[in-house]
Amino acid sequence: MPLNSSKLSRRTLFAGAGTAGALAVAVNALPSLQSAAPVAEAPLPVKPEKGGGYVLSERVKQYYATARV
Repeated sequence: MPLNSSKLSRRTLFAGAGTAGALAVAVNALPSLQSAAPVAEAPLPVKPEKGGGYVLSERVKQYYATARV
């Protein structure tokens, strides 16, 4: 069965259009990624001298209640 050159070129056209579209999106996104200002990190909380650290707050109790099986 001979290859039909018009089908082959149509496939190539669609593949090229998809690649060009993806490239256009990538190029469009690059300037916004470079211009984004770095996010300042929040300072770490002060560590208690004698352990502690874990607090059974109302929010934690609520989570425990919803996570029960």
